[in-house]
Amino acid sequence: MTHEANGSDKAAVALARALSSPLRLRVLRLCAFDARTNKELAELLEVNPGTMLHHVRTLVDTGLLAAEPARTGTRGAREVPYRATGRSWHAPQGPNFSVILLETMRQQLQEVDPQLVETSWLGLRLNAEHLDELQQRLYGLLQEFKERGPDAGGDSYSLVIVLHPDRNPPAERPAG
Repeated sequence: MTHEANGSDKAAVALARALSSPLRLRVLRLCAFDARTNKELAELLEVNPGTMLHHVRTLVDTGLLAAEPARTGTRGAREVPYRATGRSWHAPQGPNFSVILLETMRQQLQEVDPQLVETSWLGLRLNAEHLDELQQRLYGLLQEFKERGPDAGGDSYSLVIVLHPDRNPPAERPAG
């Protein structure tokens, strides 16, 4: 293994580790459209500012957040706002990423009026070709909306699609 490959492996491990925290995933969501300071993030997520600083530094160190030019806060203090870089969109997913993502979603849903949450659940039985088509079309649609960027004056929404093998074998058909 070359030194370069070893550095690449370390970077991949650091990236996966950075994305292994529901709190850090929520930070990325909050910084997707608006740059936010450590203090703003701590207040929005009801976390100690020192704890938040640790998480923000982890995201910055892995290139998931980028600092914007410093600004003067309401009390004259220097504040650094951060914005998500979008790097998480194509980042490799760790072995438990789906569980972490679902936990992140669960935490976010605790703050939402249940009447405003729409859910869909669909069972499918697909061959390999149609499964591949579904995955490509879903990814294509998500990529299309991501590339559009945020709508000026638009409201924020979160979308999670979970596609997984279902433990639902076909019923045995009577011989005939």
